[in-house]
Amino acid sequence: MNDVMIANWNSVIGKDDTVFHLGDFCLGGAAEWTKILDRLNGKIYLIMGNHDLKNIRQGFISRFEHVAMQMHIEVGKQRIYLCHYPFLCFEGSYKDVWQLFGHVHTRKNNTGIDAGRLQYLYPTQYDVGVDNNNFTPVSFGQVKRIIDKQVEQSKEK
Repeated sequence: MNDVMIANWNSVIGKDDTVFHLGDFCLGGAAEWTKILDRLNGKIYLIMGNHDLKNIRQGFISRFEHVAMQMHIEVGKQRIYLCHYPFLCFEGSYKDVWQLFGHVHTRKNNTGIDAGRLQYLYPTQYDVGVDNNNFTPVSFGQVKRIIDKQVEQSKEK
């Protein structure tokens, strides 16, 4: 599994690309984190997930460009709120700020514990987790197309 996910990552991420990883970077101890980090392309900004704290405490902060619990970025003129968890209330949620998140393991025919709650998300929110994206990181362009489509579909309802 790890080999496939690393290959998928490196197929779309170049050595100097910027990556925002939205948490739960890797399950396993320090040896597993080292093996994976040594093989990944890109400059990785880690938004902490619920499974990351133990290993971050073991000295892995220096392996990332930046580590935070949440982050606000802007791509072009698009403001984006990054957090491991989806929120119904976040700065800009009533405006045109996007929220990208992970944690919930969205997938087709979702039956997970969070499935019922995901119906309340805004059309400007999207789960960038690997479960929801063919186990491959998604680009800004891909996210823009997805969110634009979600916004259009919400207007039709």
